[in-house]
Amino acid sequence: MDFEEIYMQYSPQVFRVCMGYINDYEHARDLTQETFIAIWQNLSSFKNQSKISTWIFRIATNNCLRAIERSQRTKTTTELPFHLPAPHEETQEEKLAFLYSCVSELEETDRIIISLLLEDLPQAEIAAIVGLSDVNVRVKIHRIKDKLAIKFKEHGQFN
Repeated sequence: MDFEEIYMQYSPQVFRVCMGYINDYEHARDLTQETFIAIWQNLSSFKNQSKISTWIFRIATNNCLRAIERSQRTKTTTELPFHLPAPHEETQEEKLAFLYSCVSELEETDRIIISLLLEDLPQAEIAAIVGLSDVNVRVKIHRIKDKLAIKFKEHGQFN
């Protein structure tokens, strides 16, 4: 598989994973670009010891974690919580933005896991990416879904 094929196949998924971490469209685009620069630079060193998607998502998650770490070190003001306006018929974009907002509030590992799950990666592959056992990932997914369901109910998404 050449770089262009890899980019065409995985860039939308990598972008959505980055959005799950950062919840900022432009920053997620930058992180996606950084991820594919790293993939391009290191593609010749990929040894096929894992699936290429595992390798790609590991690079993406590492880039996101470094970006979060950098932003936490340079943060000078307190962030205010994000609230959506009064209830109205929400568009798909607003629902997606709310989902990303909820995901961004999760703990680091939980963000990785749910972002990869939203990309339909198998649990075994997610476990390999995050370095946890399959069973631990399955339990975490269940708990993450519970946390998100609570946030959705509070927001009036489920009645």
